Amino acid sequence: MKYPGVFDKTLQKTVHWCGRVSHHMGSTDVTRGYRVLRSVLHALRDRLPHDEAGQLGAQMPMLVRGFYYEGWDAGKKPQHYRTRRSFSRE
Repeated sequence: MKYPGVFDKTLQKTVHWCGRVSHHMGSTDVTRGYRVLRSVLHALRDRLPHDEAGQLGAQMPMLVRGFYYEGWDAGKKPQHYRTRRSFSRE
């Protein structure tokens, strides 16, 4: 079965993003890179104003955008943190 080229392209971009995250962590574990990327994107998404979260999501590859929006409740107000330390504890 032949799939649309957009599927291959977004998969390649997503693997590249996860690989870059892994590399920056000093690892070759792309699965770990995915988990970290997903966690960081969720943290950003939940703290940005909704319009900015949407603008950020629009710039991502399709597959990354999918796990960025996964579980997002747009009806909730963004979380607000005043210090870097309080943000990083979450």
